[in-house]
Amino acid sequence: MARVTARTSDIEKAAGVLRAGGLVALPTETVYGLGANAEDPAAVSRIFQVKGRPPSHPLIVHIADAKQLDDWVQDVPQVARLLAEHFWPGPLTLVLRRGRRVPLEATGGLETVAVRVPDHPVALALLSAFGGGVTAPSANRFGSVSPTTADHVRAELGEAVDFVLDGGPCEVGVESTIVDATGEIPSVLRPGGVTREDLEAVLGCPVAVPATSRVRVPGQHPSHYAPRARVVLVEPEKVVAEAELAQELGHQVGVFLPASLSDAPVKAHAVVTVPSSTAAYARGLYGFLRELDQRGCDLIIASLPVEEGLGLAIANRLRRAAGPRPS
Repeated sequence: MARVTARTSDIEKAAGVLRAGGLVALPTETVYGLGANAEDPAAVSRIFQVKGRPPSHPLIVHIADAKQLDDWVQDVPQVARLLAEHFWPGPLTLVLRRGRRVPLEATGGLETVAVRVPDHPVALALLSAFGGGVTAPSANRFGSVSPTTADHVRAELGEAVDFVLDGGPCEVGVESTIVDATGEIPSVLRPGGVTREDLEAVLGCPVAVPATSRVRVPGQHPSHYAPRARVVLVEPEKVVAEAELAQELGHQVGVFLPASLSDAPVKAHAVVTVPSSTAAYARGLYGFLRELDQRGCDLIIASLPVEEGLGLAIANRLRRAAGPRPS
C-alpha cells in the first residue's frame, strides 16, 4: 500500500496547532490518533473531553526516535531497549516508569507511561517539526470503532479537532501492541500490530498475554472498538445459521463471513467476506465494522480467527466490540 505524504505547509500548520495547545488528528501505521502536546496538561485534558474518555484511562506518548526514550521515562531496562531497537519505528508501545516531562493527566494518574515511535512518514515528520512528544489515543469517541482514514475522523469528531492531517489509509489497521516492560519479564497487555511470535523471536523466551493486568493501559474497557450494531460471536461453522435465524427474527443482520465459507449463500441484510490473510483482515477490520453500521445493520454475526499472529489482535478487538455496553 502506497503511503500518502502531507505537504510541508500542512506539517508546519499541524505543529503550530500543537504548540498553541490545540488538537491534531494524525495518521500512524495503526490507526489515526488524536494528538496533543504531551507536556501541556490543559491540551491533554481536552483529548479526554473530546473523546468522552474517562480521565483514569492512560494515553500513549508518541516520540520521533528511540534516542528520545530517556527524555520521557526513567530506569529503562535492557529488555525495553532491545525491543525498541527491533520494533521502532513500529506498532509497539512500551510501558515504563514515567519521567518528569510527562504530566499525570497523560498517564491516568499512574507512575507509568506508555511510549512508542510510530512508523508513518507523516507522523514522524510532524513529531520532528513539533520537537516534542505527542499524546495520541485513537481519534474517535471513547469505546467506538477506531478510525483508519482521515474521513473517519472528520465524520466522527468533526470540528472538535482543530486540524486533520491526512496521511492516507492506515497500513496495519489495528492499534499497537502494548508491552509492560517495567518488570523482569515483559508481558503483552494489549495484542496489536507486533505479534507475540515476533516478540518471542527477539526475546528468546515465551511472552505471556494475561487476561487482566495490574497496569492500566488503553483498550482494556469491557466494551471497546464497538460499532453501533451489537456484535455477537459464534463458532465459524455456525455463522451462516445464526445470521439467517437473526434475520428471520427481524434483525438487520450484518455478517462477517469467514473466508472458508466465501461461496456459501447467506440470507442477511449485508455480508462482508473477511480476507484469508490476517494482515488484510486486520487492515480492513474497522472499515468493515463501519461499513455494516452505515448499511443499517443492528446486529453483526462474526467468528474469531485463529489466535496466532495478527489473529490474536483481531480476536481481541472483536471480543471487546462484543463486550457489554454501558447501560
